Amino acid sequence: MPRINRAIDLLEADQPIYYTGAHSGHILTREQGRIDAGTWADYINVGMEHGAFDLTGLAHYMTGLVEGPTASGHRTPAVIVEAPVNGIDEDMVRFNAWHFRLILGQGAHGILLCQAETPGAVRAFVESCRYPHQKARVDPTFVAPVDRLRGARKAAAGRDVHGRPYLGLGTRGRGSEGTAAPIWGLSAEEYMERCDPWPLNPRGELLLGVKLESPEGVANADEILAVPGLGFAEMGPGDLGLSLGYTRVMRNPYPPEMQEARDRVFAACRRNGIAFLEGANETNVTRLIDEGVRVVAGGREDVARVGRAHTRRTMPT
Repeated sequence: MPRINRAIDLLEADQPIYYTGAHSGHILTREQGRIDAGTWADYINVGMEHGAFDLTGLAHYMTGLVEGPTASGHRTPAVIVEAPVNGIDEDMVRFNAWHFRLILGQGAHGILLCQAETPGAVRAFVESCRYPHQKARVDPTFVAPVDRLRGARKAAAGRDVHGRPYLGLGTRGRGSEGTAAPIWGLSAEEYMERCDPWPLNPRGELLLGVKLESPEGVANADEILAVPGLGFAEMGPGDLGLSLGYTRVMRNPYPPEMQEARDRVFAACRRNGIAFLEGANETNVTRLIDEGVRVVAGGREDVARVGRAHTRRTMPT
């Protein structure tokens, strides 16, 4: 079957992707969805980290996207929601996992976890977005379900013989597939098979990302980005700069300590096969693409036009 998620379609071809959408104040109506279906961008960022947690609006917006045609032939542009959950520690993520379930239940194609600081928090995030029947990279030493019915406890997720981390079982439950599947144009059964993180699941259509935007997150970048299930990551210059004492957002070129943080996150992305997200403008986008940036922020069509010409992209918007 063809891809549902246009952003994944492009990343699989090693093509950079370009997004639009603010961190807050996004208009979530059916009418706006019809308009945005024809966006120049490859995915639409819906900012709920600082904007309203408007699930009814998101549902109407997704319906409008389906009703408006796309030039690429995909059912809709991809929609990735910045969740209002801080990935500071595992407990905080597990207590707030209901945010992820409700966002995915409206048919979103991905979620960005902000302020990711520990690998345990990120593992909990990935597990919260997965159905338990999906077993890729799940610790094989977990007690079988039939044994758990008899009172046996499941083991804690460990590491394989190469030292790479395993996941625990997914914790997303049955129930929201009835609303999400029609947005994707699938049956409920097909949706539950394909709503799994890519590239962990090569057939998955879910794009999960993390933002490392605190000194703690940057310090743990290697362990965080080794967690299976992530598709992209960024060094968040706004909040990281604020924690370092900069009251205005510092952009590339960064101050030395922020450049060091950026290089550390970028290197961890490369080692783990994760796309790196960074802002660009029309003067530096080709250089950043050549360096390896694959998710381009900035929300400007002229930047995307320059980048797409540079990579000889053929897929229309």
